[in-house]
Amino acid sequence: MAPKALAILIGAGPAAGAGIARILAHPSHGNYAVALLARNADNLSALAQSLRSSAPGSTIESFPTDTAPANLAKAFENIKAHSSFKGLKLRVTIYSIKNASVKPFEEETFDQYMDSMQVFAGGAMAFAQESLKLLFEHHGRQPLSEGGSHKGAIIFTGTLGALRTNPKFASYGGSRAAVRSLAQAVAKEYSPLGVHGAHVVANGAIKDEDNEGTQQGKSMSSDAVGKTYLWLAEQQPTLYTHELDIRPAQEKF
Repeated sequence: MAPKALAILIGAGPAAGAGIARILAHPSHGNYAVALLARNADNLSALAQSLRSSAPGSTIESFPTDTAPANLAKAFENIKAHSSFKGLKLRVTIYSIKNASVKPFEEETFDQYMDSMQVFAGGAMAFAQESLKLLFEHHGRQPLSEGGSHKGAIIFTGTLGALRTNPKFASYGGSRAAVRSLAQAVAKEYSPLGVHGAHVVANGAIKDEDNEGTQQGKSMSSDAVGKTYLWLAEQQPTLYTHELDIRPAQEKF
C-alpha cells in the first residue's frame, strides 16, 4: 500500500520517537511516509532499520541533523528531494527534542543558559518555520474562511517543566516554557489558515515495549503515545486540540 502523505519527526529516539514513527508509518495505522531527524547518524540509521522491520511495508528514511537553522533547512530540502517521498504532500511535523540540563542555578552561566535556549527553543522556532514553508508549498495558504482546506499539523512535545519547574531546572524549565509559548503562538496565528498547532505535555516514563509495567500504568508504552499523536495529526478544522496532557495511570500529578 502506497503511503498517503508525508510526516517529519525530529528528535527520533528509541522510546517515544520510535513509537510515534512506527504508528505513523505502519500501513495498518497512519500509513504515512516518515522522515526521521536526529543528531547521531549511526543511531538514527539503526532506528530507521529497526522500525522498518517492526512495521512491514512502511516507508521510513533518516536525515541526520541538529537544530541549527541552516542544517534544518538543508534537511528539509533533502527530504523534498528524496525519491521515497516523491509525489507526497506534508501533513504532520513533530518536534520532540530532549533537554536534559540540570544544575544548581548559581552554577549556571549565561552562555550555558542561552545555549540551551538556542538549541531547544530556537530549534523549535526554526523547525516550525520550515514546517510552515513546506505545508504552504504543498497545500497553499488560503484561509479556511475563504474556502481553504486543512493543511496539516505541527506538534511540539513538552513536559511538565513547560508549566512549572523545580530547583536546578532553570534552564530546562525556561526552554520548555518557551517552546510551549511558541506552540501557542503558531496555533493562534495559523489555525485560521488550516494549520493545526498542538503542544503535548508528556509526563512520566515512556518505554518502547508492552509489558507488565506498561499494562499496570507504571510507564507509557511508546505505541500508545504514537496512537495519540496520530489522533492529533488527523484532526480536522471541525476540532483542533491545542494542548494535551499524557501520563501513565500511576504517575502522580
